[in-house]
Amino acid sequence: MKKVVSYLVTVALLALASSLASAYDPSPLQDFCVAINNTNSAVFVNGKFCKDPTLVTANDFFFSGLNIPGNTAANKVGSSVNLVNVDKLPGLNTLGISLARLDFAPYGLNPPHTHPRGTELLVVIEGTLLVGFVTSNPNKLFTKVLNKGDVFVFPIGLIHFQFNVGKANAVAFAGLSSQNPGLITIANAVFGSNPPINLDVLAKAFQLDKNVVEYLQKQF
Repeated sequence: MKKVVSYLVTVALLALASSLASAYDPSPLQDFCVAINNTNSAVFVNGKFCKDPTLVTANDFFFSGLNIPGNTAANKVGSSVNLVNVDKLPGLNTLGISLARLDFAPYGLNPPHTHPRGTELLVVIEGTLLVGFVTSNPNKLFTKVLNKGDVFVFPIGLIHFQFNVGKANAVAFAGLSSQNPGLITIANAVFGSNPPINLDVLAKAFQLDKNVVEYLQKQF
C-alpha cells in the first residue's frame, strides 16, 4: 500500500512540475487582475498584486499614444520602440500579452536582441523591413523581406532583428506573448554590461584584439 501511495505522489509531483515548466505567464483564475504599479509594494513572481475589483475603472485597461511616431533620431541605430507592457497598462496583468510600436528611420535598425519570456508577432504597417532570427546551435538564420501588410513571427528566446531597407520611414506593430516579455540587446549586454565583462573573456570569445574590445565597450 505504501508503495502505491508513493508512486501516486511521485506521478502527481511530476505532473505538477511538467505543468509549471510549460507555463510562461500565469493563467488567470478571474476575469481580470489589474496590477498595482506601486514600487513600494511587494511583487508576486510572474505577476503583481491585484487592485480591488470595486476600484477598477475603464482607464485601467486603456493606453493612448501609439499613433505618435517614435523619435528615431534619439539613438545611433535609427529606431524607436514603444512597448506597452503591464507597467504601462495595468489591465494586462496575468493576461500574457503585450504590444509594441516600432518606428524606423531610413536604414534604421532594431539591433539583434531576444525576448526571454515572449514570442513576437510582427506586422508591417508602412515601409519595407528585412527581418530575421537565428536558431540555437547550429545557428541557422531565417530571414525575409517584409512589405506593408506582411506578418512574421519570432519564436520565444531566439535572437532576432528588424532593419529598414527602404529610403522612407517604416512602421510596424508587434504583439508579444507575455505581459512583460523582457529585452536583451545582444551588443549592449555583451559590451555594455555593468561591471564590464573581463577583456580576456571577450577577446577570446570574439577572437579580437583587446584594443578592439576596449573600443567596442566604450561605444556602449
